[in-house]
Amino acid sequence: MRLKADLVVLSACDTGRGRITGDGVVGLSRAFISAGVSSVVVSLWAVSDASTANLMVSFYQALQRQPDKAKALRQAMLETMKTYPRPLDWAAFTLIGEAE
Repeated sequence: MRLKADLVVLSACDTGRGRITGDGVVGLSRAFISAGVSSVVVSLWAVSDASTANLMVSFYQALQRQPDKAKALRQAMLETMKTYPRPLDWAAFTLIGEAE
């Protein structure tokens, strides 16, 4: 299947996990990249609903001002840290693929 998307966000728990092979991690993110998606945001562990909702709202707001997805995610993390200071609540997310 081919997908035409600049960004896919998988904001549920553990969406970045997968089987580790010699080619890297094989999981949902690999499937989206292989299907033609430029960038995927995934979580590396179980995340809180409240802090994730806060982070995603901040991420999409930052993305409207900043076309660089990595910078927008960083800005959202910094914003979320103000309300949820524990890294467990905001640091699970990472961008895979192209930043712009």
